[in-house]
Amino acid sequence: MPQTVTFAALAVADPRANWASLTQAARDAAYDNNGAVADSPALIEKRNAGSAVYRKAHPAALDIPYGPRERNRFDLYPAMNPDAPCLVFIHGGYWQRNTREDFAMFMAGVQAHGWSAALPGYSLAPDVRLADIVAEIDAALDWLQAHGPEHGMSGPVILSGWSAGAHLTAMALDHPLVAAGLAVSGVYDLEALRDTKLNQALDLSEGDIATLSPLRLPVVMKPMTIAYGTAEVPTLVNDSRNLHALRAMAHAPGLLLPIVRANHFNILDHLTDPDGELTRAALDLARAYAVPGGAGKAS
Repeated sequence: MPQTVTFAALAVADPRANWASLTQAARDAAYDNNGAVADSPALIEKRNAGSAVYRKAHPAALDIPYGPRERNRFDLYPAMNPDAPCLVFIHGGYWQRNTREDFAMFMAGVQAHGWSAALPGYSLAPDVRLADIVAEIDAALDWLQAHGPEHGMSGPVILSGWSAGAHLTAMALDHPLVAAGLAVSGVYDLEALRDTKLNQALDLSEGDIATLSPLRLPVVMKPMTIAYGTAEVPTLVNDSRNLHALRAMAHAPGLLLPIVRANHFNILDHLTDPDGELTRAALDLARAYAVPGGAGKAS
């Protein structure tokens, strides 16, 4: 039975509390974001089509290698001002599906405010292990730190990601390039995943759970806003609330941002919209922590 990290302040019912009594179907459903959103196929189709249009409109710096593997590539969207903040956004898909190309449209919100944006791809399970994926994101940030200025991207970096990308955001928050994080709809404790169909590709070990679960690691004392939709599955809601509670107990800066009525897919509309809640959260992080003169500027 998973020993899920929880905090007394949280009151959202969590299926992991009775995990041993659940059927396999119920365990799978606890992490089935697609199944929990009736119109998820239409939302995914809309996302992919919109992102194809966005990439076609911004073709100058796409498919730039940062590492040796096929998916180790960046799509870069430089701003007019090379010193503008940069949103580095990591796509989701339970570390085993999706591509960076299908998330380009969500850069529209911050780019409307004059930001740069960068989307790294990464290898997927089962071709690589989760530890390899975490290492690839660090390598992508290393590359951006060294080569971003060559592409007109020298500003402070706000690292963000959705779903599995939120997990990878939390894992990479300590990278020296990162000023602050914006983690959206993430999974932060991996243990229960081992008992679901998702583990067929991930093949999580005890070591993976201990060393790759943000809820089981020392708190990184950089600012990170943790967002989730109130219509998401309870496992993700609780992981978000638990991670914020853990960080708050360590006095790590960052807000908990529940987005009312948002589900796992339409929550990203708040990043496409220049006035969306996620766009505003990114802007607030940059103003407070990454812009010279802002309080608590990250080093």
